[in-house]
Amino acid sequence: MTPVPPWDAFTSAEAEVRAMVADPRWQGLSVPDRAHVLAARILVTPDGDRWLFGAHARWHLYDPADGCWRLAAPPRSTRARQVQHAAAVLPDAVLPYGPDFHAEPGSTQAFIGPDVSADLTEQVRVLVRASGRKSELDYPLTAFDEIFASDVPSTVAAVWGTIMWCAYAPAFDGNERLITVFGEYLRRPLPGDEWVRWLPAPPLLDLVTLVAERARAGRTREALRLAAVMADTAQILLSDTRFRPRALALLTMVEPMLRRSGLDDTSPGDEVVRQVWLGRCPARLSRALLVETDPEAHFSHSVYDLAEALAFMPHPPRSTAAFLADLSDSRGLLPARLDHRLRMAYEELERAGLTGTSAGETTAPDGFPAQGRPGGVSIAPSPVLEVAPPDRASAAAVLGAAYATGLAWGRLTGAKVPERGLAGQSALVQKLVHERDDHHEHDTGHY
Repeated sequence: MTPVPPWDAFTSAEAEVRAMVADPRWQGLSVPDRAHVLAARILVTPDGDRWLFGAHARWHLYDPADGCWRLAAPPRSTRARQVQHAAAVLPDAVLPYGPDFHAEPGSTQAFIGPDVSADLTEQVRVLVRASGRKSELDYPLTAFDEIFASDVPSTVAAVWGTIMWCAYAPAFDGNERLITVFGEYLRRPLPGDEWVRWLPAPPLLDLVTLVAERARAGRTREALRLAAVMADTAQILLSDTRFRPRALALLTMVEPMLRRSGLDDTSPGDEVVRQVWLGRCPARLSRALLVETDPEAHFSHSVYDLAEALAFMPHPPRSTAAFLADLSDSRGLLPARLDHRLRMAYEELERAGLTGTSAGETTAPDGFPAQGRPGGVSIAPSPVLEVAPPDRASAAAVLGAAYATGLAWGRLTGAKVPERGLAGQSALVQKLVHERDDHHEHDTGHY
């Protein structure tokens, strides 16, 4: 007989709010009425923290220091009671508007440990081969020239750029077949080593540039071909949840161009075209696009993902703070962006001299933890906490969320991510490098 899981206040409240927002009558409620019904469902834990399941179908924690509600992964299994509050305590930003509760589910797993499926990889390989036969004169490399040799046509770059933009966290096994199919086109070895390739996440503008440059040059056919290559690649990626949310978003952006030739040809610049593309996406995909539309919110959601991935740890906020401590923060911008539980855990590490700010960053470029020899960059694991995921799927989820958080911080502040990963991530890799997929052929589950 299957055991019944114990009742949990957070799970129960979450189900109740989801049912309300799914009710067609929710859309007819005024903002004050929505605030009123949600304020009656605020949870209070024994330590006095107040929790609300709200916008983006995520939990928000009230910060008594400044009166703000911040995204925060909940302490599930903690005792909590529902306490009626005045509707005035809830700002509009934390109220669900409807479509945000229908976001496409994705995975926080990196591509280290669980490989991409052989079928998906084979479809990409065929597409790359066909793309590589195009002429670089017809398809000049107007973006991704730091990745590919100058004689590589931009059709190949369009496949690569789509994969990297759609990936939740583009950290791959060094032997990942999805990456090795591009080997002959690369300008130089990819960042990382034979174990892990820590790859940059390109901005949407790079994909736009490939298409828009051909359109401005009067090469409408080539512009359409590039858009079609992106659509074909995104369609292939839909089968893997680590790509799916952004792959769906990209399809909604480029498919209108394929149905109506010349749709974006009159736009005056790449940034204008980018805004047009983003404007085509439905509201339910908005969270997948936060990386482009709201880097600060994107960072907050990435930290939330990381905290959820670390839920197996005895004290998730402390574990999350240990990963955040690897981030370069010479200007002291990070603590104010954290919920008060995370902030206290982070400041404890800061006082102990275990954060990027207090680790002597002047010995290395911004974004590189400098905890080792003078003038050098250390990738030694932080001595603060030993993260021991219960299985490789959990380890891949933590690794992906941690790398995505590092990339989100870089997008927000300009800090750079080391070519061999941040310290905590590199330590976790050692738990996965001996678990290649050739030893786990039947393990296909994704978090």
